[in-house]
Amino acid sequence: MTPIVEKLMDEVHGAWRYRWAGLAAAWLVAVLGWLYVFALPDHYEAHSRVFVDTRTILRPALQGLAVNEDLNAEVNYVRQALLAGPQLLKVAQEVGMVPQSGASTDRQSAAVEALATNTTITVKGAGSDQEDPERSAGNIYNIAYQDADRARALKVVGVLSHALVTGTVYSTHAESEGAQKFLESELQEYEQRLKAAEARLAQFKSEHLGLMPTESGGYFAELFKENQAIEDTQFKLRTAESRRSTLEHQLRGDAAVSAVGSGGVGGAGAGADTLTRIAEAQAHLDDLLLRYTDKHPDVIAARETLAELKQRRANEIESLRHGDANAAAMSRASANPVYQGIALQLNQAQVDISDLKSELADHQTKVKELRAMLNTAPEIEAQYAQLSRDYEVTKEQYTTMRGNLEKTKVGARANEAGSVRFNVVQPPTVSGAPVWPNRPLYLVGVLFLALLAGVGAAYGLNLLQPVAGSARTLAALTGATVIGVVGDAFPTESARVARRDRRRVYLAAGCLIAAFAAVLLASNAGWRMTLPL
Repeated sequence: MTPIVEKLMDEVHGAWRYRWAGLAAAWLVAVLGWLYVFALPDHYEAHSRVFVDTRTILRPALQGLAVNEDLNAEVNYVRQALLAGPQLLKVAQEVGMVPQSGASTDRQSAAVEALATNTTITVKGAGSDQEDPERSAGNIYNIAYQDADRARALKVVGVLSHALVTGTVYSTHAESEGAQKFLESELQEYEQRLKAAEARLAQFKSEHLGLMPTESGGYFAELFKENQAIEDTQFKLRTAESRRSTLEHQLRGDAAVSAVGSGGVGGAGAGADTLTRIAEAQAHLDDLLLRYTDKHPDVIAARETLAELKQRRANEIESLRHGDANAAAMSRASANPVYQGIALQLNQAQVDISDLKSELADHQTKVKELRAMLNTAPEIEAQYAQLSRDYEVTKEQYTTMRGNLEKTKVGARANEAGSVRFNVVQPPTVSGAPVWPNRPLYLVGVLFLALLAGVGAAYGLNLLQPVAGSARTLAALTGATVIGVVGDAFPTESARVARRDRRRVYLAAGCLIAAFAAVLLASNAGWRMTLPL
């Protein structure tokens, strides 16, 4: 036999000496433990489930038209409020755990603590995405409460379910009303601000009429525009003057004068000009030559008249080259198509030049006026920009706030119309069997604890009064050499006594197991007991 096994056998033999003490300890622990288990009060669990449907048909129809309230956050807020002390105290008073008035602070605190400990409110998403309530089709709120009184547990769950629904609706309604009142108050203030800004802007415009920035820009933009207009007008004026010079040169040029000098025009009322008289004088001379000779006085006189007229015609053409208007009339140049076309173009050029000069004068006057306002216009423009910016900001905020107010009102009416539904999926129910304690498991645990206590008591007594169970152990303890071992005087009688003693131990242990079986049956049969305080 190895030393370890021999040592172990010595410990077992030593502990066996106190077997009856160990059995007594096991019985004592078992009886006391089982009595305690039977004295534990039964706890019954009541629970209810409420489904919050946040995706009704009405909500998509109101997208962008109403304020989308975070109903999940609102319900979670109500859920946390239900587990707070003041609300739990109201529940305790309503279900009769504490009286409505006159209860001590300690009793109220104990009732609130009991409710907080035994109440659980959990939430999970409905539909495909149950792990994420925010993305699901709705939320299912499970309310559970454990109590030794089945009726009270059922009543507590009913009160909490009702408080969850009504509290959420009331909170949403109160929040919507609070938001509307706040927006209406702010809207009145911003309306006053907007009116004041409009009045300041109108007064500033009336005081600085003519100095306000136009749609094309402010002071410097207007000055730049006028300078650019001056340059453009001067360029057009130079072009028109150049065109006039060209037309005047054409009117006095060889082409127009030659066309006038060639004659070929006539008609009624044209006999007063030189060209017509030359034609008449030539015809008269030709008629005289048919009747008289060249020496005849009438022929000589006719020749002199014709020569005089031709000289006059030459003088008129020369005057026409120098731009003499009387010469143009006497020479019938105004009746010539070429001369007439050039003259018309020249007249149009004169008109254009006059218009451009007038336009140039207007722009130059405007520039002078703008330059005279060089020290005041930019400052006025800056003040006007500041007033306009303040007005636009106030107007934008006023418009946004009015839109939010309308959306809030629509959202409140939508909630009243049923944009969110609360459905009690499972009404408050209570379990028929207690959910706590798990008595069979506790009874088994007490049995194992009793067995361990018996073994521990026997082994502990052996440690307090140890003995040597073998010669080797004795030699190790005393340091002396063991020469021999003396056996029992009556080994048969000793063996019989030992067997009888073991049977008694086995019987006592069996009785303990039988007692456990009886206790287990009694527990399943519903036997309970109450221990005095």
